[in-house]
Amino acid sequence: MSNIKILVVEDEEIVALDIESTLKSLGYNVLDVVASAEEAIATVAKIQPDLVLMDIMLKGSMDGIQAAEKIAQHFPIPVIYLTAYADLNTLERAKLTAPFGYLLKPFEEKELQTTIEIALSRYQAEQLMRQALEKEKELNDLKSKFIAIASHEFRNPLTTISSSINLLKHYCRDCLDSKKSKHFHQIETSVEQIKNLLDDVLLIGKADAGKLELHPVPLDLLQFCRDLVEELQLNAGATYHVAFTAQGQFTNIQIDPNLLRHILTNLISNAIKYSPKGGIVNFGLSGEDKRVTFRIQDWGIGIPLEDQQQLFESFHRASNVGSIEGTGLGLSIVKRCVDVHQGQISVDSTIGVGTTFTVTLPLI
Repeated sequence: MSNIKILVVEDEEIVALDIESTLKSLGYNVLDVVASAEEAIATVAKIQPDLVLMDIMLKGSMDGIQAAEKIAQHFPIPVIYLTAYADLNTLERAKLTAPFGYLLKPFEEKELQTTIEIALSRYQAEQLMRQALEKEKELNDLKSKFIAIASHEFRNPLTTISSSINLLKHYCRDCLDSKKSKHFHQIETSVEQIKNLLDDVLLIGKADAGKLELHPVPLDLLQFCRDLVEELQLNAGATYHVAFTAQGQFTNIQIDPNLLRHILTNLISNAIKYSPKGGIVNFGLSGEDKRVTFRIQDWGIGIPLEDQQQLFESFHRASNVGSIEGTGLGLSIVKRCVDVHQGQISVDSTIGVGTTFTVTLPLI
């Protein structure tokens, strides 16, 4: 009990000294004893005790109930009222402030201790419940965001699939091979979009459950990056160009290729997505001191400073993305994969100039 810090607010000196002595004998830490509502408010703001014993009838412009109201506006600290009067009007006013206890003077030592312990237990239970409710609200908000985003992201590719299938059904016999290929390509692309979205959601679910594991294997990192750039460049078409450079030797590097693919694919794809048509994305690879560094630079729209603090949160998208489609999951996935590698990621971005992400991973 010595860790429980109590503020006593009592304007009768003899009573105040008696309460202080009793509290100390019970093992409580009495931070201070004050005699007015104004002193009580100032002292709470300064030392923030765990509990306040507040006499209701105080001398001055405010009584203990008014002081408790003002304290509650700024500090979630439990208050127990002390009073020699138990009239109905005072009790009703006190009830409106939701006190954690009510002691009628004079009271016994055991009664004081029991009231304090019950108040502290109730306060702790309420805090735990409040935290649980806040966590539940946060999860519900995330679920709502996901449902809205997933609904939108699924609808587009599914519409394409449905339309292409109907066209093939009705006109397949008369279609040229080139037209058939076009529709089949649209179907394949749409199916791939849905698959990627589901993969993203599953990966975040694993990470949040602490089940995302690192499985490093020997890798020719230079060839891995070249193959990835070729794949992403093919998907981007001739409208964008990914310029890859490397400094150092990267054969037989121990790293998790699946997690690395998530990191680089999301960062390079984002760089392409938010760049102007005809834009260049620079992708650099370098290594030193048992670590490897990836640098992805674009000359796109940039990220507002106020968004950068929330950049790696699930479903968060920068305020300036406009109509550019996205789920808000990519950078969250990148951060989780980097964390599993015990690496670091940083961002440097200026509106209208571009963005550079730097990822550093330790070599095993």
